Amino acid sequence: MSAAPLEAARALGPLIRDSAAETDAQRELPRPLFEAMADAGLFRLGLPRAVGGAELDLPSYIEVIEEIGKNDASTGWVTNQVAIFATYAARMPREAARAIWIDTPRSVVANTPMAGAQAVVVPGGYRVTGRQGFSTGCRHASWLAAHGTVIEQGRPRLDQGNPELRYCFVPRAEAQLLDTWQVRGMRGTGTHHFAVDDVFVPEERTVKSVTAPLVETGPLYQIPRTLVFASGDASVALATARSCVATFVELATTKTPRAMEALLRDQAMVQNTVGHAEADLRSGRAYLADAVGQIWRSLTQGDGLSLDQRANLRLATTHGIRLAVQVVDAVYNMAGATAVYDGNPIQRYFQDVHVISQHLQARLSHYELVGRHWLGLKVEEGRF
Repeated sequence: MSAAPLEAARALGPLIRDSAAETDAQRELPRPLFEAMADAGLFRLGLPRAVGGAELDLPSYIEVIEEIGKNDASTGWVTNQVAIFATYAARMPREAARAIWIDTPRSVVANTPMAGAQAVVVPGGYRVTGRQGFSTGCRHASWLAAHGTVIEQGRPRLDQGNPELRYCFVPRAEAQLLDTWQVRGMRGTGTHHFAVDDVFVPEERTVKSVTAPLVETGPLYQIPRTLVFASGDASVALATARSCVATFVELATTKTPRAMEALLRDQAMVQNTVGHAEADLRSGRAYLADAVGQIWRSLTQGDGLSLDQRANLRLATTHGIRLAVQVVDAVYNMAGATAVYDGNPIQRYFQDVHVISQHLQARLSHYELVGRHWLGLKVEEGRF
């Protein structure tokens, strides 16, 4: 395991924690925090080593994201989103990847999952137009990765029989940021929309979003990107729940609920809740670590990645998020009216984990999907 990134995350823990309220209020990472994390290399954890990144192994990576997430969920989420999107550099020529992620100081790329733009073919590249959603960290981004369908001679260009989809890297100054992230939880992720209008993007500053072959072939880049994202997302959720339990334990030693004579910690129901919460957190974290470890060992030994392993990691990440929600809900209920105020950390944990639970990576349908696979029914490989 590489200790340096984990040590950097721990060293920045106090700053992340002290900035949490400001992060939430500003709906973005405060500039001093962003710069400190960028300077520590935490946004380049997934960037290929050949380009200038850390190319951190996945078992170590989820520990780093967990460490950040314990101090603030939004900060952990931003780190995961920009660090894992940077794995697209493994599918680009090294010179082009360096120009985007390395040559600009403190450069990060904010992306969008849905291919809602159009990239019209012109000499030397594309002219890109469209409104793009859910772009985490876009206010601090040097580049925005507009995601669009390639249009050639008035119709979608085909790639392996399907419309060709590309990420087109647009300088932030050439895009319009739209203030759309009006939410109750995970406010600090700054997951706004952006728009581009007939912006020229040269060919070398684009990459196919689905079918681009690997240039860098390390184990990290052989794992489906959605599962790497999910591993970090689950780590943030579990870290949030861990912090919520720790905060509640402190409360339980001082609060005597109204119309009761005993402290919270002296009540059998509270003791039961904390015991179950501890079991859920430890089991969720252990399952995630085991599933990640299995995949990593298989890839580093040259055995490839099986569909069973992919299904297992999909289940581990989904279940980890769902266990985190369950734990936070249980603790929130035990905390009583104390937890409803904005100034109480348990309120922010509650809001944050419920926004995480609405994400694609936490869909309840994943249980059915994995169940179908293990019952021997056909599941398309791309679903995992």
